[in-house]
Amino acid sequence: MLKFSLIAMGGTFDIIHQGHITLLSTGFEISDKVIIGLTSDEFVQKKGKTPLHKYDERLKNLTLTIFKKFPDAYFEIIQLNNDFGPAVLEKEVQALVVSDETSDQGNVLNKLRSERNLSPVEIITVPMFLAKDGVRISTTRIKNSEIDSDGNLLPIDK
Repeated sequence: MLKFSLIAMGGTFDIIHQGHITLLSTGFEISDKVIIGLTSDEFVQKKGKTPLHKYDERLKNLTLTIFKKFPDAYFEIIQLNNDFGPAVLEKEVQALVVSDETSDQGNVLNKLRSERNLSPVEIITVPMFLAKDGVRISTTRIKNSEIDSDGNLLPIDK
């Protein structure tokens, strides 16, 4: 029996890397169903990010990754146009899975839920996945050709 029946998480999932896999893995290990909020192109832009892939491509890549790595997972991917999506409104959501980087969002979410007379969710913080150099893995570092999506250091051209 899993700890939760429904949890939520969110992200841009532009270049799926080992940090994303760790986040997803945690969600699928602790819950029967996972709602994954995937940021819309407009919301990504509003946050000041410049993804390599548009929403439809990120959705396709995320879905394929989940089917490949977590074939028995029960999940729903929804488009996020704000920080919390259905986690604010869905009373059945029991937990929010976040990274160290976004853990403060849990307190904000619970405040919003409280204002709507919904019970607070448990905040599950997943430590950042570190690349081989001990620095966190990130899409930015991958885009900058510092590391690959598994956190391996890439050779520097001289």
